[in-house]
Amino acid sequence: MAKPNADRHSPEEIDVYLAEQEPSKRQALEQLRALILKFAPDCSERVSYKIPLFRRGKDLVGISASKSHCSLHTMSPTLVMELKAQLKGIKHQGATIHFLPEQPLPEALVGLIVNRRMQEVA
Repeated sequence: MAKPNADRHSPEEIDVYLAEQEPSKRQALEQLRALILKFAPDCSERVSYKIPLFRRGKDLVGISASKSHCSLHTMSPTLVMELKAQLKGIKHQGATIHFLPEQPLPEALVGLIVNRRMQEVA
């Protein structure tokens, strides 16, 4: 079986993923997706490992919904540790930041994460 092209650009895969989410989580993830694309407009989008991923040569970040929250996957435990002060009061574990749909992540924080990840993968 051929391995899918990691650099494929398939935003429709993310559209399908989002359409399957309950309305509050779908809206929160759509807003997060828009912010990611604002800060990394030239990234490719696809679903991999069953979550939406944004890639620029390498995976930058991912997003997902679970039963109790939404997540921003930074793909970098080191970055999350470095941003500990900015993440005060926000649940995080390893490389993943968790948030409630009604309490979306601040735009400035998303921008900082995406920009730092672009630097890491460059």
